[in-house]
Amino acid sequence: MSEITLSELEKQYGETTAVEDVSVEINDGELLCLLGPSGSGKSTTLRMIAGLETPTDGEISIGEDDVTDRPAYERNTSTVFQDWALFPHKSVLENVAFGLKMRDVPAEEREERARAMLERVQMGSYDDEDPTNLSGGQKQRVALARSLAVNPDVLLLDEPLSNLDKRLREDMQIELREIHEDLEETFVHVTHDQDEAFTLADRIGIMADGNLVQVGSPNEVYENPKNRFIEGFLGDTNFIDGEVDRVTAETVHVETELGREIVLPTDEEPDIDEGAELTLSLRPEILSIDQPVSAQSDGGQTVLADGSTTNAVIGTVENVLYRGSTVRYSVSSNGTTMFVERTGASTDALTAGDDIRIDWNGADVLAFRADGTRVSL
Repeated sequence: MSEITLSELEKQYGETTAVEDVSVEINDGELLCLLGPSGSGKSTTLRMIAGLETPTDGEISIGEDDVTDRPAYERNTSTVFQDWALFPHKSVLENVAFGLKMRDVPAEEREERARAMLERVQMGSYDDEDPTNLSGGQKQRVALARSLAVNPDVLLLDEPLSNLDKRLREDMQIELREIHEDLEETFVHVTHDQDEAFTLADRIGIMADGNLVQVGSPNEVYENPKNRFIEGFLGDTNFIDGEVDRVTAETVHVETELGREIVLPTDEEPDIDEGAELTLSLRPEILSIDQPVSAQSDGGQTVLADGSTTNAVIGTVENVLYRGSTVRYSVSSNGTTMFVERTGASTDALTAGDDIRIDWNGADVLAFRADGTRVSL
């Protein structure tokens, strides 16, 4: 069994706390991605699992073994680094077989296993090559084969694809996912790339400021972010500030900087009071846009052509950004800039100066308190 348990893990460097109170159980055969910005503690956490760093406090178990104080060579783990770390004076085959040689595996067996792993990563015909002649993607495949050849209980990957170009990185993500599914071993993968984490992970652990903020399936962390940091980190969104005007048994009414009220339906009485400051998240995928629009003023509040005064705004397109398959529009409404997107082939493009209507379903809006915590609606 190769499940991993981290219990109240902490790492300090002098007065700097790099990792603080990290606790998580990583299931046997699971691929967990540690995702976060630079300096969030994800690589330090990985290095403690590998035995390359000693925790200041807390415990690490692999299977039933407490490995907290064991050096790296006494743990059956293997690590793939972003710089590949191949030996330039050894052939590709010798690089892959190196770890097996250090474990005193007989020459015939280590060559057989090394060749099998090279075939698995589609590098079987490069066994005699000088690694300095390989492309970045080929070097990464060799580094992966070397780590897998020793048959580790746990494979640790520290941003291994970050040095590859976009197309090759995406191809390697799919390849890595397929390898994991074939081997059914426990993988822990560190990345700052949200798309990479969503492509690879069974579960994602999001880190910020040394803390493990949320752990869940890709769908769970995206659809139900625990706080505003996660909502902003996992994708583009429009954050709109406002203040709670009134709360009923079925709705929360928020006066916003858009100059209009946004109504949020609720299934239970929310833990929020009138006058509380909120930040609302309006993701581009929940917004629909129409043109042309018509509106009139009613006591200072915009009334749209259908008579509604909530969950819709009139705005003016400020600029247009073509992004291949999508077109992004920056729209000004009541002095606040929002962005909306359309698929490139879905409709004729709008142009700067066009007036449009943006509307959304209030049930799709996420709300966050001033301290960043999520409001349950």
